[in-house]
Amino acid sequence: MEKWDAYRLHLTRAALLDFAGTLIWTAMMVYQVDYVGLTPLQLVLMGTAMESAIFVFEIPTGIVADVYSRRLSFVIGVLLMGLAYLGQAVFPLFEALLLAQVVWGLGFTFTSGAYDAWMVDELGQERAGMAFVRSGQVARGVSLGAIVIAGALGSIDLRLPIVAGALLTLATGVFLALVMPETGFKPTPREERTTFQTMAHTFHEGLRVVRGRPALLSILAVGLFYGLFSEAWDRLWQTHLINSIGLPTFIALPTMVWFSAIVLAETGLGLLWAEVLRRRLDMNEGAAMGRALWGLTGLMILSLVVYGLTQNFLVALLAFLAFNAARGLAAPIYSTWSNMHIDSQVRATVLSMQSQTDAIGQIAGGPPLGALGQRSLPLAFVASAAVLSPALWLLRRALRRRGSA
Repeated sequence: MEKWDAYRLHLTRAALLDFAGTLIWTAMMVYQVDYVGLTPLQLVLMGTAMESAIFVFEIPTGIVADVYSRRLSFVIGVLLMGLAYLGQAVFPLFEALLLAQVVWGLGFTFTSGAYDAWMVDELGQERAGMAFVRSGQVARGVSLGAIVIAGALGSIDLRLPIVAGALLTLATGVFLALVMPETGFKPTPREERTTFQTMAHTFHEGLRVVRGRPALLSILAVGLFYGLFSEAWDRLWQTHLINSIGLPTFIALPTMVWFSAIVLAETGLGLLWAEVLRRRLDMNEGAAMGRALWGLTGLMILSLVVYGLTQNFLVALLAFLAFNAARGLAAPIYSTWSNMHIDSQVRATVLSMQSQTDAIGQIAGGPPLGALGQRSLPLAFVASAAVLSPALWLLRRALRRRGSA
């Protein structure tokens, strides 16, 4: 089958995988809380299992992407993640869900550094930056329809949108295997693949790059604090809204419908702000990206505190929307800013180090925040905000380095 243009493929991949992911995650946390009945600590331990797998496998799979094939690495990861999603819907038990998180984490490590590196190699740094922003808009656009479908399917059975999204993810993996190009990357010659020497050399080159660039080291450290705070939000925000704040009672709607409406509002707002970002922010200018990241991180911290302390549904909703808008905008900026400091030959490896740093943060921060959430969900969110705060100082430090400009 004929290979697609990289830019077209990138946008199509974003549309398919984000449609599938939205189907799954619109229902997943409600499914885990209401259907499976997981406690706050169990919810966070699920994330810890996933991040532990990422920690173990991130560097090896990143090196494989640099040595063998970034396209193949990404396809393997998508297929593993699809299988993990399907397993969670088929086996609604804590132990099965825990195992699925490990499989998902393994799959993610095959995709994380490999895909960003593939993008830059195929499109170049300048086109890749704007492509990341444009794909974010495409993803949010298709997600609008996916949210409505997830709400409808989830009102019948909470497992249905998860199964549908898992099957679409698997189909996308097969599609990518057939049409995804790889013209900008030259793998290590076959005769040099017989030992681990090439992999070790690539890993050491990645370490050398990080050590020699203080701004990049600060950027990686920011990723640690992004990881430390995130488990409480990712795993507990829905539980907090259901059990601590409470859903509105003036109209009788199923829980799944309420959450579909909330996620729909979040996606629409994110689409709007992504367009503002595309028009206003120069994704080729490091200092501008650093300042934007600093402001967005500050908004995330403030939103976490408000969300944790309020007992008013409307205020909580506004804090939720502000937090997710800021976080969604920060992701492509952080990715593009990091890429500006990395040589192509070790890009996937260094980006894998970045993901591993995030995993270390989530492994270290998740269980304590989960245990705190078991006692007090509001306190867990305030503590998460405090944990994220050092990222502001690190971003300022990176901006002061000449290499960030």
